[in-house]
Amino acid sequence: MLPPASVVVVGAGMVAHRFVESLLARDVDGRWRVTVLGDERRAPYDRVGLTGYFGGRSADDLALDPASLAHERVRVETDARVVSIDRANRTVTTASGDVHAYDRLVLATGSYAARLALDGFDSRGCFVYRTLDDVIALRDWVARRSAELGRPLRGAVVGGGLLGLEAAGALQAEGVAPFVLQSNERLMSAQLDLGGAKALQRLIEERGIDVRTSSVTTRVDADKTGAVCGLELRDGSWEPVDVVVFTVGVRPRDELARAAELRVDPRGGVVIDAGCETSDPAVLAIGEVASYDGQCVGLVAPGYAMAEIAATRLLGGEAAFDGFDTSAKLKLSGVEVASFGDAFAETPNALDVTYADPVSGVYKKLVLSDDAQTLLGGILVGDASAYGALRPLVGRALGGDPAAYLLPADLAPAAQGELPADAIVCSCNGVTAGTVRDAVTEHQCADAAEVKACTKAGAACGSCFTLVKKLVATELAASGREVSSGLCEHFSFTRAQLFDMVRVSELRTFTSIVQRFGKGRGCDICKPALASILASLYSGHVLDGELATMQDTNDHVMANIQRDGSYSVVPRIPGGEITPEGLVVIGEVARDFGLYTKITGGQRIDMFGARLEQLPDIWRRLVDAGFESGHAYGKSLRTVKSCVGQTWCRYGVQDSVGMAVQLELRYRGLRSPHKLKFGVSGCARECAEARGKDIGVIATEAGWNLYVGGNGGFTPRHAELFAEGLDDEGLLRAIDRFLMFYIRTADRLQRTAPWAQDYEGGLEALKAVVFDDSLGIAEDLDRAMASHVDAYEDEWAATLADPDKLRRFESFVNAPDVADPSLAYVAERGQPRPATAEERSSGAVLIGGTTLAVRS
Repeated sequence: MLPPASVVVVGAGMVAHRFVESLLARDVDGRWRVTVLGDERRAPYDRVGLTGYFGGRSADDLALDPASLAHERVRVETDARVVSIDRANRTVTTASGDVHAYDRLVLATGSYAARLALDGFDSRGCFVYRTLDDVIALRDWVARRSAELGRPLRGAVVGGGLLGLEAAGALQAEGVAPFVLQSNERLMSAQLDLGGAKALQRLIEERGIDVRTSSVTTRVDADKTGAVCGLELRDGSWEPVDVVVFTVGVRPRDELARAAELRVDPRGGVVIDAGCETSDPAVLAIGEVASYDGQCVGLVAPGYAMAEIAATRLLGGEAAFDGFDTSAKLKLSGVEVASFGDAFAETPNALDVTYADPVSGVYKKLVLSDDAQTLLGGILVGDASAYGALRPLVGRALGGDPAAYLLPADLAPAAQGELPADAIVCSCNGVTAGTVRDAVTEHQCADAAEVKACTKAGAACGSCFTLVKKLVATELAASGREVSSGLCEHFSFTRAQLFDMVRVSELRTFTSIVQRFGKGRGCDICKPALASILASLYSGHVLDGELATMQDTNDHVMANIQRDGSYSVVPRIPGGEITPEGLVVIGEVARDFGLYTKITGGQRIDMFGARLEQLPDIWRRLVDAGFESGHAYGKSLRTVKSCVGQTWCRYGVQDSVGMAVQLELRYRGLRSPHKLKFGVSGCARECAEARGKDIGVIATEAGWNLYVGGNGGFTPRHAELFAEGLDDEGLLRAIDRFLMFYIRTADRLQRTAPWAQDYEGGLEALKAVVFDDSLGIAEDLDRAMASHVDAYEDEWAATLADPDKLRRFESFVNAPDVADPSLAYVAERGQPRPATAEERSSGAVLIGGTTLAVRS
């Protein structure tokens, strides 16, 4: 067998990641060895989701799956900027002088943020919005500058396209008062016509973001410290600002190709053919740097398509890029927007069918062929729910009255027909409706999750997953297979149905529940779900009797297991408030047990690196000092984040810390379908980021405003206003009922945001349940919460008092005092961290976190 050939990938973004992932998945013979050279100091991350950083997602949350590149034939180098290509010798050289030889070279360098030739463009406080470092620097500036000035900031976003509106929403989330300056007459001019843009502008302005169209910036002014203080506009006006974000387009990073004398389009971009080859057959280009048919497009879906084609060609297959699909569906500051196909009706004799409702903020347009039969494109603003059904039909017969896709559901005629087999369902991964159906019929996938794993449909941006689920359900039904909404193979009921069954029957063990309502012995889906239900109903200890066998991995030992097999210890710090004595105790515990310490975004302190047998000793010291479990391991309340409120802050209007402490002590230990996070802000500046939480409370002069259904994570979502001007008692009652109703009716592992969205009637129906007692269960919900509050017991304190439970915390049954020898640590920045394989084999490491040893 010949040794593997070398492919060097210049660029480590999403498209490069997809290329390597695709190549490895299909290169079963090991024909290629891959080197990825990225100029950023980070491994590949989700650039599309950058705005999620302002909604609570960390840099680690944005990282793409590292496991897909963890392969013996792949080497990823970060902070490795390529400075030259030697096509004659087939090598590339990095800024550090490293030379990498290639048999094939793939340019995936992407694009950079365009810069305006303005005086003052480089003033402090001026940013672009392109990389993770950009958004981190922006957030840091806002926090620092706001503290320096002692007031909320005013921010300008220059450019009203997709990135500009995302940036404006990000500034608003950070407490900045933003306005958008757009040089032409409409927002998102690349995607929306004038009608759609005006509808979007109204919706954006309703959310507190000012928009000024036909406004051109001519100068940036700075104060004597060099910090931005204002913008001059072409009409002669001057706007005071404290931060400016420029989102005026991107340019392909083709400088390497130009220097290597590859063919470059006059407008920028490395020219490629349908096989993604450049003017040098040994060099391919994919993603935003690639120019095809005179175009470079800054969307991820075409880049993914190019990545798949390039991988196919390297493996000897045939594949061709057939042009850019510029369809997009997104949510900007809570406003749904979608554009697809020939959205501007540029096809000769095309017809427009438009529905507009300014009152409800909806604008919809379909573009049809001259015979009104074939769908050519469309625009959806305010309500993009029809996007999933419409986009795959572009270029095909619509199959029914266009009004079925435009009018409100109660006025629209029924849509007709099903998607053709070759209709693209997932544009990110190029998955057709036929492929989804084949996954059900040929590969015997039983649900949408299995289809997603099999085909990757819905695995990227996720906007198509609702359509995927519908296709799967339809195909299952058509093939005579049961379309089950059951929890798992052992229970044919949903989690909500099981909750009511257990509550009414008053059964308290898994054995009795499965005998009466299910079958078999249970699994890792139904056991933890029922353990949560039993804990919610009866407040029993998670390690009592049969409950102990039903818990998830972390609940088994009441600690989060880490990647090296050690555990984290997270004591509760209600509202983030802690005494100096409490800080000393945590510091001494961490020091004495050799633990790594980290302050979290939830305003508490995590201690990492605890061995299993150390957990009781660690917790005994913490409990003796007055601490209790922070439930970081459970599907329950995690934290209630707060600002200092009116007690210390001159902007505060209510005691946010006092309320946060009250909420945390009330709902601690409350088991739920998924984790719960709260935030309490003492004023509208929102320093506690309450609108990024499941329950958000914001103080006003008139009382507390309650927000629900927010979260960070993979799909960040702002919480929505649920009630205004509540007093303390009214606030607690509303939260009690909302949480108990959520616990009773949500699906397994469903956060409050999708639950509220999926609940029939949406937020208004939930308000009726909570405030108007529309279901007649308000008193029952109140009693259930009161029972939880009265029955609360700290799980770790109870465990320390029970010898039987303590026997679980032994590394080895036959040698309970022996440390796990697989744990090894080295010092970094004054703290221990897990040792790498190379460090373990090369010398001195801490073994088991206790003694210094040397391995030969």
